[in-house]
Amino acid sequence: MGTVIVSLLPLIVGAALLPVWIIMALFLLRGEGGLLKAAAFVAGAMTARVVQGVLFGFVFGTAANANGESGAGLITSTLLLVLGIVMLISAVRKWRKEEDPDAPPSKWMEILGGMSALKAFGMGALLMALAIKQWVFTLSAIAVIEQGELSQAGNVLAYLFFVLAAQSLILAPIVVSAVAPTQSAKMLDAAQGWLERNNRVILIAV
Repeated sequence: MGTVIVSLLPLIVGAALLPVWIIMALFLLRGEGGLLKAAAFVAGAMTARVVQGVLFGFVFGTAANANGESGAGLITSTLLLVLGIVMLISAVRKWRKEEDPDAPPSKWMEILGGMSALKAFGMGALLMALAIKQWVFTLSAIAVIEQGELSQAGNVLAYLFFVLAAQSLILAPIVVSAVAPTQSAKMLDAAQGWLERNNRVILIAV
């Protein structure tokens, strides 16, 4: 299990360090009923990732059983190669200031501002389902876990760890806001401003 967790860490860092998602959660937190809406948004994203894990975990498991360890290794290597290519392309696009295909619509602040908690849940699930880079991170994580040859329970626990850790930077401000809503307001505003100013640099570095 420990080896699998270590192998997942680069994927977790890449999946978590997406400033736009964090900014969206912070924007929801600042609105009326923000805590519930932000929590619903993250829950929607995590639900979509869990569904992806169930579907593709079955597919990868079947492929590994049919082709043996070499087949599972080939799947993992191919996905990690694709991930590297996708991330390099994203970095070049950001460096050239091209639009990110995973970014939400241009009027996303207006859309988010008028959302109910249920719609925020749906938005989180939809964005996760449409985000190309997140798909590659998720599929790569599933492949790494399958190659680890853990028990079924171990596979489930490792994947749930990935899902939770991949959303940790979005969950953090929600937890802080729930524990200390008054004291955290200025800190969250400052964090949102910093992320908006440094969004491009962070994505290139990731």
